[in-house]
Amino acid sequence: MTNLARNLTGTTRAHAERVAVRVDNAAMTYRALDEASARVAGLLRERGLEPGQRVGLMMPNVAEVPVVYYGVLRAGGVVVPMNPLLKAREVGYYLGDSGAQLILAWHTFGDPARDGAEQAGADLIVVDPVTFPDLLASATPSFPVVETGDQDTAVILYTSGTTGQPKGAELTHGNLISNTEVACHDIVRARPDDVVFGGLPLFHVFGQTVALNVAVAAGACLTLLPRFDAEHALRIVAGHGVTVFEGVPTMYVALLHQPDRAKYDTSALRMCISGGAALPVEVLRGFEAAYGVPVLEGYGLSETSPVASFNHPGRERKPGSIGTPIRDVEMRVVDELDHEVPQGEVGEIVIRGPNVMKGYWRRPEVTAEAVREGWFHTGDLARVDDEGYFYIVDRKKELIIRGGYNVYPREIEEVLYEHPAVAEAAVIGLPHPSLGEEVAAAVALKPGAAASAEDLRAYVKAQVAAYKYPRHLWLVDELPKGATGKVQKRDIVVPAGLI
Repeated sequence: MTNLARNLTGTTRAHAERVAVRVDNAAMTYRALDEASARVAGLLRERGLEPGQRVGLMMPNVAEVPVVYYGVLRAGGVVVPMNPLLKAREVGYYLGDSGAQLILAWHTFGDPARDGAEQAGADLIVVDPVTFPDLLASATPSFPVVETGDQDTAVILYTSGTTGQPKGAELTHGNLISNTEVACHDIVRARPDDVVFGGLPLFHVFGQTVALNVAVAAGACLTLLPRFDAEHALRIVAGHGVTVFEGVPTMYVALLHQPDRAKYDTSALRMCISGGAALPVEVLRGFEAAYGVPVLEGYGLSETSPVASFNHPGRERKPGSIGTPIRDVEMRVVDELDHEVPQGEVGEIVIRGPNVMKGYWRRPEVTAEAVREGWFHTGDLARVDDEGYFYIVDRKKELIIRGGYNVYPREIEEVLYEHPAVAEAAVIGLPHPSLGEEVAAAVALKPGAAASAEDLRAYVKAQVAAYKYPRHLWLVDELPKGATGKVQKRDIVVPAGLI
């Protein structure tokens, strides 16, 4: 029997006075975090929470997130993390679908949380820096950790729902404990004196496992940034002596292009980790040259807790590769019939291991389709080299088929990123009457850079096969991004007349 919250109680015994969480100048020790989470558990028990019941958590990266997160788990509850930018209708859907009877929401997002809770018939606790400490002080702390099994659900994470309604991936205590353990020891190699940058949203699995849970398991300090901004991030890295930086590609792009980056002392950094989307090779090289610190790229999904593969420290690192499977996890590349494809050929990544979710919450048919004979089908296309390193080619859904030829957007984006004027690029397919789809690209330029759409189109045309270059290319101020900073291709506005 086990419970993810035991990581907190164990670390508190060993490192009670070490700083667990920082937000700018405010700091909370492990002793304080442990007691506050025990008070949350007590508060929930007083309100009738039974083990296995779901609790919504709708907050930005503030110190109260780990307090509530571990408090819910400690009481045997299931955390339903939610993006604080959700509107009332979406909040109502998440609460209704998960059956959560209670939501704790940050005060600045109180209105949509209140309206959504009302729609779902759930209770709301508004969390703010003034009244919440008083509420916790009035609760009797419940220090014992409720016993849960490896197969008991700890977190229900709603996947973004690019098609249809979002689905809740059920991650068990076993899933999260195994993934945290491997991420902590094999990848981050976290120590109590580490300071981990917490700019990844904690309502997302990458930030939750590789930042929050890894920091707590190691007794390290997690320094939180509620909303990513390159200048603020550099202030934190320099001021708090950050040793491990974790981000998504758009964060690396922003830090690379920050004009006054040289004035910040980032010498404490020993490792940077990238995930969430493919990191363009030019960005990786540019960042490493600018900051003098290695970037390890990895891969995973909400359904895999999330880490599945990584460029491991101490082993060969291959730019553009998502590395090799982590300990105890298997990955294969298969065709439509689930047969492994020959080495070097493109197929779909399937994953098996202790990190694979229990299933989609109350969606047995969708679960049966996604997890077959223990293998989770990711929808991501990749190839494997002769040393077992995986290379993402693209999302299955984003593959462009132009006149019968496969065009992988990532390949064209890599070429665009090599152009000295390009800051960000996204390649998509547009409907075409005779070819089926045409290749198109939206591009944002670096501040002060100049290049026309024609220049960029000619640049790509000179480097790729004729069927691959973007016939349509337009310039934008910036690309639309989701909560984790990942480019949202579905939100790209195509200029009138192209569709």
